[in-house]
Amino acid sequence: METQIYRFNRPIKATVLLGDLILCNILLYIFNYLNLFPGNSIILHNRFLHVDLLISLVYIICTQRNGVILHMRKVRRYQIVLRVLRNTLFCGILGTIVLYIDLGSISFLPRFILFLLTFFVICSIYRLIFRRFVYWHRMEEKHQHHVVLVGSTSNNEELYHELTDDSPTAYKVYGYFDNEPNPRFPKQCPYLGKPEEVIEYLKKNPQIQQLFCCLPSRQRDVIVPIIDYCSNHLVRFYSVPNVRNYLHNNVHLQMYGNVPVLSLLRNPLDLYENRILKRAFDIAFSLLFLCTLFPIIFIIVAIVTKITMPGPIFFRQKRNGLNDKEFYCYKFRSMKVNKDADTLQATKNDPRKTKWGNIMRKTNIDELPQFINVLLGDMSIVGPRPHMLKHTEEYSQLINKYMVRHFVKPGITGWSQVTGFRGETKELYQMEGRIKGDIYYIEHWSFGLDLYIIYRTIANVFKGEKNAY
Repeated sequence: METQIYRFNRPIKATVLLGDLILCNILLYIFNYLNLFPGNSIILHNRFLHVDLLISLVYIICTQRNGVILHMRKVRRYQIVLRVLRNTLFCGILGTIVLYIDLGSISFLPRFILFLLTFFVICSIYRLIFRRFVYWHRMEEKHQHHVVLVGSTSNNEELYHELTDDSPTAYKVYGYFDNEPNPRFPKQCPYLGKPEEVIEYLKKNPQIQQLFCCLPSRQRDVIVPIIDYCSNHLVRFYSVPNVRNYLHNNVHLQMYGNVPVLSLLRNPLDLYENRILKRAFDIAFSLLFLCTLFPIIFIIVAIVTKITMPGPIFFRQKRNGLNDKEFYCYKFRSMKVNKDADTLQATKNDPRKTKWGNIMRKTNIDELPQFINVLLGDMSIVGPRPHMLKHTEEYSQLINKYMVRHFVKPGITGWSQVTGFRGETKELYQMEGRIKGDIYYIEHWSFGLDLYIIYRTIANVFKGEKNAY
């Protein structure tokens, strides 16, 4: 519905991106004029235009798809800033590659990073100011949308609140038509008459611009004349499907040819380009970690583990992954070797744990071998935590929509873990909260959200977590 509510979304997005490019070019000129770029690196004075065009082109490529969100009805300031951060990161990664190929040197990188940080701050301020102007524009009387509703099902009742409760939408709803008044409808939305009277009302009120109809299909003889009148008198007709009596969550419209289909789950990772981006980041991040810090950590963990408890250094356990496929998950062993490892969850004062194991669990060190799983493709850095086979079997029978979490790869860390749902699940509601968090992550995935979760995870390592045991 976002694309239907405002007719001027595309011009707004184009204007925002044009402003971004202007700011980018002005900033590049200032950096060049003040010699902030060294003469033998990114911008030689006689090549300024060439490099300027390269960076501008890279930025356009990185923002052409979903690079702007400030035009949306319900968007928060932090979301706008996160989108700028995502755009800047993409531009930085691709820009570095392109400039290295073009210049044959990487000496420009420190100053290029400084440029990107400066641009991120300036662009964020610009977009927040632009969002305020969009708000003022939509609140002007001449930009209001004049609406009537036909039908008074719970769909149209909720639609009324969607159109009027959020002030930037600037909708004026005149009332609703139905076979009889509905006492559940707000008093501010008056009853206007029966559906057969809609056309006569529209004739007397030519200011009406939009009509939302949720009448059942059996009233076809009433609906079709209304559609014909709207089509011939510049009134936008919208059909509101009656699905709320059995669907109480968000649905998403897809077209299979000419057939409209409603899906229950919005999964951004269904898009091939998003999966490529996430996998590329997983490979780069895990390789960097495994080739630098991990060998040092492994040596320390191996020595201390061998001193404090007998048995292997690594712990390997079967868990459920993408599409419920089983895989072996690797961890540093934090418990004594025991027969209940594959069935019994760790508790706060679990006698199977050692003091060294407690330290590893508190600091998440025991999870670090899972970067091997990431490199192998069984896991991602961020995603729902993989559960033991026994837990998946049990909880899938107890919790509605539990298996939805297996539509994406499991992660070393996840949204549920950084929002309080980590550790032992003594009560069923605790696992239900974790599953809700996992589904939220799947539906709202973005590269920026992954970066935020990684940041929260690292921050929690240093401040400690009471549920980490």
